[in-house]
Amino acid sequence: MSRLELFKSLLAPTTENPLGLEVKKARGSYIYDVYGKRYLDFVAGVSAVSVGHCNSKIRRAVRRQMRKHNHVMVYGEFIQEVVLNYAKKLTGALEPELSNIYLVNSGTEAIEGAIKLAKVVTGKTQIIAAKQAYHGNTYGSLSLMDYKERINPFRPLLPGVSHIEFNNEEELDRITSDTAAVILETIQGGAGFIEPKNGYLKKVKARCEAEGALLILDEIQPGFGRTGALFAYRHYEVTPDILVIGKGMAGGLPVGAFISSKENMSLLGSKPRLGHITTFGGNPVIAAAALATLEEIISKEYQHKALEHEILIRKCLKHPLIEEIRGKGLMLALILKNSEIANHLVTEGLKEGIILFWLLYEKRAVRITPPLSISEKELKKGCGIILSVLDRYTC
Repeated sequence: MSRLELFKSLLAPTTENPLGLEVKKARGSYIYDVYGKRYLDFVAGVSAVSVGHCNSKIRRAVRRQMRKHNHVMVYGEFIQEVVLNYAKKLTGALEPELSNIYLVNSGTEAIEGAIKLAKVVTGKTQIIAAKQAYHGNTYGSLSLMDYKERINPFRPLLPGVSHIEFNNEEELDRITSDTAAVILETIQGGAGFIEPKNGYLKKVKARCEAEGALLILDEIQPGFGRTGALFAYRHYEVTPDILVIGKGMAGGLPVGAFISSKENMSLLGSKPRLGHITTFGGNPVIAAAALATLEEIISKEYQHKALEHEILIRKCLKHPLIEEIRGKGLMLALILKNSEIANHLVTEGLKEGIILFWLLYEKRAVRITPPLSISEKELKKGCGIILSVLDRYTC
């Protein structure tokens, strides 16, 4: 039995045809297979490996914490220095309205917590999400999706969820006094890295305030410097009532969080008591990695370098088969002329030593989300491989 066959026999699938790269190690911007071949990583674990593979500062931070203690108690009971330091560092970098953090295990759990918090704060139950949104795959998160092919097998889902078209201001009147929250990706990911336009997020926030609803912004993908700001909502001059984060938060380790005001978050401890509980949320080893990651992003100004890298990529990747490049910073999507070209680029690119990947809904798209620590030389190399693979495409 081959390693791929063993992989398929022992591990539950997400797709019928996984890429099947057999990984030996990863360092910096590269992943190495068991045969010694190296691959330039233009995906970063789907935006998760924010400061490069096996970052030395993260490894040292994890080792230091492991020598002290790892898991000692469920979330919210014991005071753990590294967790406290992380919360102080992160909230200190945010707006005053975002002063209290709940650490969880993943982005989708953070979405679940944010939905619960919005309902507790407002006393209302209706949630509005965007069409073609993706917020995760647990039941509450899945209920925010409007992709019938993916959600129909799991019905019934969370009731009281409706959908509006992202960037369509004419649909904002659907936010009413019955709305608990509007939840949006600051930049729509699976739909094709679509940015808000014409002050859309500010208009959503204004409508929410008028109707007594909360604005939840999902920054699981665009957060932590990926778009050229520490968090993408700052590009659009709006602060959410609840911020949801994950992915690039701990340099590739599993983590998520939702953040709001102290006044809002205090309700989770009383209305009802244990309004959200989690065993491994706030794990000190993960918190050590998250703190090291945040310090690395801020000290090396990776958020500013992401904008410089965007300029370079847009300059290099000009090709007749690329219709446009969407997104911001190092959250970019190549929009090819059709899905067949996108498939060709991902699969043939892997053979040529570059890791690329698809998006959820937009089948013509190929993501470019490398580690923020990637060098200009590596970016140019990757762009050269992409152009070479596209040059060889034949209809």
